[in-house]
Amino acid sequence: MKTDTIFYTLLQNLPSVLFELLEKPTQLATHYEFSSVEIKELARRIDGVFLPKPEYPEDPIYFVEVQFQGDDNLYWRSITEVFLYLNQYKPDKKWQAVVLWAKRSLDPGIPFAYQTSLQNGQIHVIYLDELTDTSSSIGLGIIKLVVSPEDEAVETARSLISLVQQADAAKSRYLLELVERMLIYKFSTYTRQELEAMFGLTEWRQTRFYQEVEQETELATKLKTIPRLLKMGLSVEQIAEALELDIETVQQAIKQQNKKESE
Repeated sequence: MKTDTIFYTLLQNLPSVLFELLEKPTQLATHYEFSSVEIKELARRIDGVFLPKPEYPEDPIYFVEVQFQGDDNLYWRSITEVFLYLNQYKPDKKWQAVVLWAKRSLDPGIPFAYQTSLQNGQIHVIYLDELTDTSSSIGLGIIKLVVSPEDEAVETARSLISLVQQADAAKSRYLLELVERMLIYKFSTYTRQELEAMFGLTEWRQTRFYQEVEQETELATKLKTIPRLLKMGLSVEQIAEALELDIETVQQAIKQQNKKESE
């Protein structure tokens, strides 16, 4: 999973983190819907848009860009997308662009043409590696986990899990699932068994995400056995019955295998 996808997952599931980064009251998150918006002129989407709900007409639209690599054209591209959005949807609202750089050294600086927007508070630039006290915030803790070097990330993850486990029962399972996604992303070279041992996690086996991953892994294992069962002389119907798969899934797997062999 790419880093920007990780952050958009975080913003979608824990929108209050944006307002923490902006040093605004976190309850403002309840005023917004986080969405992905299509820009017809560019045949692409703006993935990070916070649109105020109708009952909060005075609140601005927030356009969020996450950048983990150097990009000299980021400001030109992002502001162009904002204005194309404004032209297409013509909202009668104020707007602000928020750029989240992984670290300051990646930032080429805001072009002179947009300095007025910066001075007017329409452009906010935040360097994620410069976040200081994240000990009391799950959202900021997740960000610190993602941007930290791996040796530091282990301790950050343990603190984060402890914080999640202190949340009320209604939120704990949901937050654990979100942290779980981040752990799998950050420590992608580790098995889930290793992650469980590293962080003392056992309850994540009960989360929907873990179960989905387990199901995907189980399916992948079954699909790998299909060619061997074919060579043993089993029919498609027999394979489907033995692996507890539907016949269409087995046929599709055989078709893909034949295509690979012919290439």
